[in-house]
Amino acid sequence: MARRRLFFSRKNDYGDRSFGAPEMRNTEREVFLFRRRLVIVGLLALLAFVGLFARFSYLQVYRHEHYRTLAESNRVAIVPIAPNRGVITDRNGIVLAQSYSAYTLELTPARIANLEATIDELANIVDISPRDRKRFRKLLDESKNFESMPLRTRLSDQEVARFAVNRYRFPGVDIKARLFREYPYREIASHVIGYIGRINERDVERIASWDETANYKGSDYIGKVGVEISYENELHGTTGVEEVEVDAAGRAVRTLSRLPPVSGNNLRLSLDIRLQEVAEQAFGDRRGALVAIDPATGDILAFVSKPGYDPNLFVEGIDTANWEALNESPDKPLLNRPLRGAYPPGSTIKPFLALGALASGKRTPQFAISDPGFFQLPGSSYRFRDDKPGGHGSVDMYKSIVASCDTYYYVLASDTDIDDTARFLSPLGFGRKTGVDIEGELTGVLPSRDWKRSRFAGEKYRDEHRKWYLGDSISAGIGQGYNSFTPMQLAYATAIIANDGVAFRPHLVKNILNLKTGEERIVAPQPTHRIGAKPGEIAIIRNAMVGVNREGTGARAFAGAAYTSGGKTGTAQVYSLKGENYVAHKIDERLRDHAWFIAYAPAVQPRIALAVLVENGGFGAQAAAPIARKVLDYFLLGTTEPGAAVAVPGHDAEDASD
Repeated sequence: MARRRLFFSRKNDYGDRSFGAPEMRNTEREVFLFRRRLVIVGLLALLAFVGLFARFSYLQVYRHEHYRTLAESNRVAIVPIAPNRGVITDRNGIVLAQSYSAYTLELTPARIANLEATIDELANIVDISPRDRKRFRKLLDESKNFESMPLRTRLSDQEVARFAVNRYRFPGVDIKARLFREYPYREIASHVIGYIGRINERDVERIASWDETANYKGSDYIGKVGVEISYENELHGTTGVEEVEVDAAGRAVRTLSRLPPVSGNNLRLSLDIRLQEVAEQAFGDRRGALVAIDPATGDILAFVSKPGYDPNLFVEGIDTANWEALNESPDKPLLNRPLRGAYPPGSTIKPFLALGALASGKRTPQFAISDPGFFQLPGSSYRFRDDKPGGHGSVDMYKSIVASCDTYYYVLASDTDIDDTARFLSPLGFGRKTGVDIEGELTGVLPSRDWKRSRFAGEKYRDEHRKWYLGDSISAGIGQGYNSFTPMQLAYATAIIANDGVAFRPHLVKNILNLKTGEERIVAPQPTHRIGAKPGEIAIIRNAMVGVNREGTGARAFAGAAYTSGGKTGTAQVYSLKGENYVAHKIDERLRDHAWFIAYAPAVQPRIALAVLVENGGFGAQAAAPIARKVLDYFLLGTTEPGAAVAVPGHDAEDASD
């Protein structure tokens, strides 16, 4: 009974009534609670929809352009189009450098699972040489793996067709059309034109300094040396843009829009490539340099550096064997001798020193010395010897140049302060850059007291090293000692003399043609300055230089010429003989004297001035003057066959005196 009472005495949720009693529901309370819950859920749902709407509005309205761009980037690829590089021609329109289109087999490493296996498979379809593989690996090391890189270039139509059939087997491999540079004259004028090569890190920095980074998107090549780099901004052009729709595999489906590239400007050089060929052939296998200038304009007509190189080797990346052959050759074919070869000028300096003596009043044309065959320093037993034993007898200024009398210039140097000499020679272009419009020109050495103090500054040199001595002046007086000039500087100085003392900046580019507008910019010749000598004084020197080719050291080379020319021979000592006689065949070939010749023609109103250097060629009259004769004959007469014999091997030292 007690258990039953406990059971029936339990309370339910609605009151204190017994379990078995009838229930009374509070309907109003239940409705209230339901409505409250419904309102809360509704508010939460409303807030959620408001949040979704706000987010939707933010993405679709405020961030619409951003996400539209991202979406488009998945569908549309922006492809830069490299411009066609400008054409380089000579003064007569003959093409010296041009671009052409060819097919290239290209790989994108980021899209290829097994690169080596893919290359091996491709080799069964397209001929891939070990050099191609090596070049590709080098490019792979230098590039980002998502970039497309060429494995094989200049594919034939048959190779393109074979790959097209198997294209589906090679994801990440494509055939592309690229532009390639061609230099049809190969070694001829190679140091003038230069070459292009693949863009490296240093080039990237240079492009950034030009603020042209965007304009080089899609470009793999840039000028490296010569006109190709000096006029890079003219030759490169403007990069185009193409919008291409791509599928999920990244393959192009269709072109949506295209902004075509603008080709680079064409350059017409002042160079005459036929004259250049004649000059280079005249050198044969000998090393040396030649620069020919139009005195009245500064146009460079010929620019020879021997030996040269084939710039086509560098376009796609030079192979190791060819690079070692060029870089390690004792003949230094990569050296631009007219600009970067600095040599003692030898006796070619004498006309300029004589002109300085006239301008300063140190000498008159009639002033003469008695040449015993040597010059002895005051208070010393040391003698500076003349080239002619026994001397030249009585020597005035005319004879000093025609016979190339060293003693005359020993005496002149002892009477002239070296600083005065330097001040007169500097406006002629010695010891400073001429301003020619290609990179890499050296200043050379025009000695003076300040130069020597600067050259021998530092703790390892004593005061006596920095002091200027009379012996230094004597050596400088015949173009030896510290004197060191480039063939460009000698040609420039000769052109100034030929142009009656008026200087024009030497230049290689004659005009620039804008293919888009058709506008042609002419490099108008402008005189830069006049040297400090009177026309009458210059006429005296020019008359003596005519005498050199008529009756002096250049007479044999110019015998029978159908025109009158002026010139000066020169022989520059490479190393000291220490009192021994010079016998060429007993001296190592690379220790023999350098041969010089400067000239201009015709004698009245000269149209060409030049400087010729033959490294280790010996006497200027024997090695350099005949080259000048061939160049002048072709330029003035249109022939390479002289009217008389010019080279006379085996003539004695007196006949070849410089």
